[in-house]
Amino acid sequence: MGRNRILVVDDEEIMRSSLTDWLKEDGYYVMAVEDGFKAIEKVKQEDWDLAVVDLKMPNIDGLEVLTEIGKIKPEIPVIIVTAYATIDTAVMAIKAGAADYIVKPFNPEEISVVIAKLVEHQRLIKENIRLRKELNRRFKFQDLIGKSSKMLKVVEMIKTVAPTKSTILIIGESGTGKELVARAIHELSSRNKNPFISAACGAIPETLLEAELFGYEKGAFTGAVAQHKGRIELADKSTLFLDEIGDISLKTQVNLLRFIQEREFRRVGGKDPIKVDIRIIAATNKNLEELIASGEFREDLYYRLNVITIEVPPLRERKEDIPVLAEHFLEKFSLDTGKKMYGFSDQAMRMLMEYNWPGNIRQLENTIEHAVVVASELDIKVDDFPEYLVVSKIEGRAKAAIEETNQSLDDLEKQYIESTLKSNKWNIRKSAGILGINRVTLYNKIKKYKLKTTKNK
Repeated sequence: MGRNRILVVDDEEIMRSSLTDWLKEDGYYVMAVEDGFKAIEKVKQEDWDLAVVDLKMPNIDGLEVLTEIGKIKPEIPVIIVTAYATIDTAVMAIKAGAADYIVKPFNPEEISVVIAKLVEHQRLIKENIRLRKELNRRFKFQDLIGKSSKMLKVVEMIKTVAPTKSTILIIGESGTGKELVARAIHELSSRNKNPFISAACGAIPETLLEAELFGYEKGAFTGAVAQHKGRIELADKSTLFLDEIGDISLKTQVNLLRFIQEREFRRVGGKDPIKVDIRIIAATNKNLEELIASGEFREDLYYRLNVITIEVPPLRERKEDIPVLAEHFLEKFSLDTGKKMYGFSDQAMRMLMEYNWPGNIRQLENTIEHAVVVASELDIKVDDFPEYLVVSKIEGRAKAAIEETNQSLDDLEKQYIESTLKSNKWNIRKSAGILGINRVTLYNKIKKYKLKTTKNK
């Protein structure tokens, strides 16, 4: 790996020379120019890892240079250097996009520390971009992401069944990615030149579901002012995905069974049968065998749908996939928000790994989106997660301890928080980190349990 390249911009020859010598001693490749316009040209012509720019220069000042660099290559961090130190100039520089702000005169050690920190941040960003590309290459199949044995088993099943015409039933909890599995099957099948048609059966009112599936003729019912093709007809020579199949009424089940058996149907209000060539993939988060036992689902329809079963595991059973998924969502929402995030703190990743994810991948995705939006640093911290996630960690520890004592959950939690605070001399940030919660949550717990700091005693 080559040396990091730093561009120094200062109109004072002594400062240019001193900075160049100091930075070269630290092992950097350094080029120094005395004019802002020359600096902008260098940025256009060459790649740089960092720029150190003087604030006050003739012709074009440091803030203008900073702005132009941001337009040309926004990934280059810029340190503003000035002898005119005021709060206003500092705020102005940071708001303009400066990565840091150093006041003259400064010693070599000071600027070395600042530059080393920024160079390391840049390295981490580039490394995480590389890792994300590697993750996508190695652990992404269609839009399914994972490296766990359970997910690899699902992927192998998809590859096996996709070329066939068999009807498939996908089972799994809400948020596990059942529709992604169905889409992957469609994309790997010979029907992929035609659009994938889906129907969320649980989201469509029962009175409208038949019309949505089978279509209707003009005048079939009040409001049917024109002929309408249903999802089944639209899926001719393609794939029809019936999500939440366990939610359809017994009447619709009868009509659907008849269609699957005969591969023809009539629109609502229609007389002529319509033949179609479709592949059906159904999905459910319910136990259909239990629904059959209770008389809510037809057994004959179940066996028609359940030719091949693919079970999508919940996220709590494939926790080794959490880092891969989290990195994928981090990249996605970093692009959406325009933020350059390079990863997760160790503590944040541990929290993601320890949580049980009742909402599965959909919940994880929402959590990462929340964290990216509120994050104020380049990596995701525990403080960036939603409140429910950080609260669950400490409550989980307290619940685990309650089995061994006769105390209440609140008593255990109070003792645990108080002992942690005391052992850390009431340092809120440090205690919150050890407890695995954010500072706001810790303050609320202190208030709830009326805990008093040493200063208040």
